[in-house]
Amino acid sequence: MTKRKLLTESETLELKTSLSEKEEILETISAFSNKRGGKLLVGVEPSGKVVGISIGKNTIENLAGDIKQNTDPKVFPDISLQRIDSKDVIEIKVPEYPVKPVFVKDKVFIRVGKSNQKASAEKIRSFIIEQRNRKWDSEPSPAKLNEISTPSVKSFIKRYEEERDVTLENSGSTESIIKKLNLLKGKKPTNAAVLLFSKEPQSHFYSSLVRCARFKGTEPIDFLDMQDIEGTIIEQVPSVLSFIRKHLNIAASIKGKPEREDIWEIPRDALREAIINAICHRDYESAANVQVRIFDDRLEIWNPGLLPENISIAGLKKEHPSVPRNESIARCFYMIKYIEQWGTGTNRIVRLCKQAGIKEPEFKESGGSFVIVFPRIIEKATPLQLKLSDTQKRILDYLSGVEQASPTEIADSLKINRSTVQRNLKSLSPLIEWTGTSAKDPKGKYKIIIFD
Repeated sequence: MTKRKLLTESETLELKTSLSEKEEILETISAFSNKRGGKLLVGVEPSGKVVGISIGKNTIENLAGDIKQNTDPKVFPDISLQRIDSKDVIEIKVPEYPVKPVFVKDKVFIRVGKSNQKASAEKIRSFIIEQRNRKWDSEPSPAKLNEISTPSVKSFIKRYEEERDVTLENSGSTESIIKKLNLLKGKKPTNAAVLLFSKEPQSHFYSSLVRCARFKGTEPIDFLDMQDIEGTIIEQVPSVLSFIRKHLNIAASIKGKPEREDIWEIPRDALREAIINAICHRDYESAANVQVRIFDDRLEIWNPGLLPENISIAGLKKEHPSVPRNESIARCFYMIKYIEQWGTGTNRIVRLCKQAGIKEPEFKESGGSFVIVFPRIIEKATPLQLKLSDTQKRILDYLSGVEQASPTEIADSLKINRSTVQRNLKSLSPLIEWTGTSAKDPKGKYKIIIFD
């Protein structure tokens, strides 16, 4: 690129002599964000003459802070120090912002040729109308295609084909598969693709983790246990259920061999449905997390984002339309039967609780989130009830993760005396089984038979 072309103002390049032109710099950032993006060079006169700029210890940090503080939604441009004609120049790269309009101090600017113009009321209204049809999960992500996990994609396709009894013809490469799934924009994976299949989804969308906590008593003050569950949003569902299982009362009902049934004080399928709904339909542009809060008297699932305008809290227990906030994620969840029918999740949760003979959950909105509150049942009468100790719960939790293990492997992994493990395994006989050909088979192991 020649010096003349580089230092000539255009629709995508603005030149500023110094940082004292703060107001004009902010207006340009709004204008670039609302159009096709652009670049500012600070330390260059409008004529193209490089005059340089004095750089202090926190100059760039303070500039980034000013931009963040004065833009809405907050803009985080790429700011760097460049050397042009042996002088220091600040370069500010501003991408087109997906959420428009971008305000600066309650005003909106758009780029027209080489100038910034204040947007008219009509233009602002057009931005808002466009936003109503915008789906965040379908937009191109900041991730690269090689960040998508091929094993995760192949596992998803295998599961889809098994669950729906179909074959995805000519699946081919990872790129071709996610393209068939409408999760590719140009050469960029969409935000949904990152959440579903990325090797490290939280490296781009940290708030996509699920925060789980067991509190002491009935107030969110003292933690007894806490876990941040990361990974893809498909992997998070069973992991969240595993955390919940550790902190609920679980009984075993034996109705005659070989049938055995585990009984959760809150129906497992109702909790699974609520978790899937929260992960699938949350507002991923929010900095908040999906949260699972377990208290002595209740279990709460918090989902960032409020209900669509045409659905009321009362309507959730009746027939209501499906208005998925994240259509790409919802479609993929449907493919693997995480979602069976759109718009029926809350009805199914209520029905499962009624069938289990427990109180219906409460649906509410609080602090910008949608919340489901399940009342807890501390004691539940069953045909046969096994009260599990902490050690027994740890053993069951371990077995559910490894499928099968010997007493020695269990003892070594949980750092428990082997004789203690053997004693607890005998008490868990209705819930586990021995895979050996005989009681003394050295290759035999224990596996869980109640928890799936």
